[in-house]
Amino acid sequence: MTQSGSTKQTFPHTELGLSHEQAIEMYATMQLARKFDERNLLLQRAGKINFHVSGVGQEVAQVAAAFALDRENDYFLPYYRDYGFVLAVGMTVKELMLSVFAKAEDPNSGGRQMPGHFGSKRLRIVTGSSPVTTQVPHAVGIALSAKMKKQPIVSFVTFGEGSSNQGDFHEGCNFAGVHKLPVILMCENNQYAISVPVHKQLGGRVSDRAIGYGFPGIRVDGNDALEVYRIVKEARERAVAGEGPTLIEAMMYRLSPHSTSDNDLAYRTKEEVDENRAKDGIPKFKQYLIECGIWDEERDTELLAAIRKQVDEATEYGDNAPFPVPESVLHHVYADDAGQGEG
Repeated sequence: MTQSGSTKQTFPHTELGLSHEQAIEMYATMQLARKFDERNLLLQRAGKINFHVSGVGQEVAQVAAAFALDRENDYFLPYYRDYGFVLAVGMTVKELMLSVFAKAEDPNSGGRQMPGHFGSKRLRIVTGSSPVTTQVPHAVGIALSAKMKKQPIVSFVTFGEGSSNQGDFHEGCNFAGVHKLPVILMCENNQYAISVPVHKQLGGRVSDRAIGYGFPGIRVDGNDALEVYRIVKEARERAVAGEGPTLIEAMMYRLSPHSTSDNDLAYRTKEEVDENRAKDGIPKFKQYLIECGIWDEERDTELLAAIRKQVDEATEYGDNAPFPVPESVLHHVYADDAGQGEG
């Protein structure tokens, strides 16, 4: 932190273009995603929901990336752990709870998809499918459209390091590199592809793969909110300037099991998890805000109480909302031809 002139103090986040309020909002969103995620783990154990794919430990990079994008105009193709990301771009806890309870009001899929399959036309979150990495070529296609229409927007897509071994990833990267498309690809390297550790998945770095496709690849500490923000912001600036894609490898650790169907201690030790829990970026960002003098423990207690109330209300609403009616399984099977041939 330095003095600018004689009166105005600057901080690392303000130097990056973030106001105090935005930095605090980032932290609040990280905590909201964490508490939502932890609640779902409890709900599944209690038999209230059938399944949950957790993203505990990955919220910092997701939220920081979202804040670096144009949340009013860019297109987003998140993968199934991105609760922090979708909350940061405008989804609500209530909407996410309707999804995990598979209720008719679920805005993602009307209760049809598994939890974590996000979709919102309003927020430009493109619906994903269960086969991993299929969102990458879709993101590249959206970027191609943006370039052809000369729109100053980017598409932003996330995936795990296991997904980076799929053909969809490489085909998408190659096409994006050839055509210098405005797409940002962020690998959330959480060290495990279900039960397979990273040293058995990769012979090198995910970020280095960008070299073969002719665009920058950058590795960043996914627990460092401001560094992720900086890298994604610069990647977006490059993209809208016509300089093409960027591949970002955000290094992190999946603190929770792969899913609620998974016994993670069958393939890793509690000591390993605890060691990585000590590197968790959320308490680090909280401490940073306190050191800046813009946050304190009293406000933190109030925030967590407000989040608890929000999650409680969303849980109650999702639990009591109606399920889809049986005949709705036939809805949306065929395109609505109303209005075809007009104009």
